[in-house]
Amino acid sequence: MPDSTPVPSAEEVDAYFERCTNWGRWGEGDNAGTINLITPEKRRAAAGLVRNGRAVSLAHQWNTIGGPGNLNPAQHFVRSTNDFSVDYLGIMYHGYATTHIDALCHIFWEGKGWNGRSASEVTSLGARFGSVDAWSQGITTRGVLLDIPRLRGVPFVDDANPVRGWEIDAAAAKQGVAIEPGDALIVHSGRQAFYEANPASVPGTSPSPGLHVDVAPVLKAHDIALLGWDMMDARPSGYPVFDARGLSVHVLAIVYMGLPLLDNARLEPLAAACAEEGRYEFLLTVNPLNVRGATGSPVNPIAIF
Repeated sequence: MPDSTPVPSAEEVDAYFERCTNWGRWGEGDNAGTINLITPEKRRAAAGLVRNGRAVSLAHQWNTIGGPGNLNPAQHFVRSTNDFSVDYLGIMYHGYATTHIDALCHIFWEGKGWNGRSASEVTSLGARFGSVDAWSQGITTRGVLLDIPRLRGVPFVDDANPVRGWEIDAAAAKQGVAIEPGDALIVHSGRQAFYEANPASVPGTSPSPGLHVDVAPVLKAHDIALLGWDMMDARPSGYPVFDARGLSVHVLAIVYMGLPLLDNARLEPLAAACAEEGRYEFLLTVNPLNVRGATGSPVNPIAIF
């Protein structure tokens, strides 16, 4: 599905830092970021989307093999006797294997994090700002799936054609759904199909398919509360300012917008369910572990129709 929207210039992208900022919006000491947009009224409205009770997980299963390229395998040890069994789980969940949520203390830009806080405030004892325990009551809101392969009429997004900002609104319009403030926007790019077709590709290495940096001002304009995605940032971004120092959408979302990211979501089952149900909105629940000072949490998000 072609569009005449040009790729933004380096100067336009440089302006995104100011254009996308939410610093100070909820106070200098805020740790919750855009989750503040999910009000009690927003939760009640989201609950009204439940009609038949169908539930779909958005998580990859933990495993001891890891993701493509043997990325970040989990540890799972089981001890069993005639009286009981117990097990131990260990994982480094950030990266491209495990479904997890990024807290606002996870990413920095030039030594600064969310709301301008210093990277030095995150130590081996934990984070003193933006920790995942800011969301200890869970995240419950309206979820909206945007199916980009469906929009394009292809099986997956490839590394030559990242998801552009204009496609966010185009996919919503094609699916007959409006993006509202406080929503969790879930962007399906066809990760599973891409890696099945490209077994030599490793997530997180360049080139890698995903979202173009020009989605950032679109997300800001819609005031979304959470971004969930299966492919994450397109790499390379095409802009030296990011390719030299960090991930483009991660930086603008977490550091400047205060927007939590639901990384490595497993979205094929959800895309199929939305098509079968004939609607692309649902109640979404994401419940991070309540860990003091943590930079995120593995999660098992659930969409309910």
